[in-house]
Amino acid sequence: MPNAAPNDKSASELIDQRITELGDWRGEALARMRQLIHEAAPDVVETWKWMATPVWEHGGILCTGETYKAKVKLTFAKGASLPDPARLFNSSLDGNVRRAIDIEVGNEVDAEAFKALIRAAVALNAAGKAKRAK
Repeated sequence: MPNAAPNDKSASELIDQRITELGDWRGEALARMRQLIHEAAPDVVETWKWMATPVWEHGGILCTGETYKAKVKLTFAKGASLPDPARLFNSSLDGNVRRAIDIEVGNEVDAEAFKALIRAAVALNAAGKAKRAK
């Protein structure tokens, strides 16, 4: 069961729990970005992987939502292949595959630009899946 998680809670319940446990600006930021992900890709699947990390998938991984003491990091699995005209990516810029958005206290991420990144990630996963099916 890919969405199974500790204590038989669903991934969505565990993400809710993480947001509540944070109880500060990081929880608010994670909740806001989660909402934007769902607005951009309503049929996104939430999973819980790699040492308690929220993951959003749609035909493959779109992004992860890690929380640290001073930031919330949204890492896009195939970020290097995504158009980013608003220059939201501000971390992990040296790699050939991933890109990340680090959100620190007081930062506001452009909602429409972020949703465009999510939609582009969905399209990229769909294109890769179609190519493999041939």
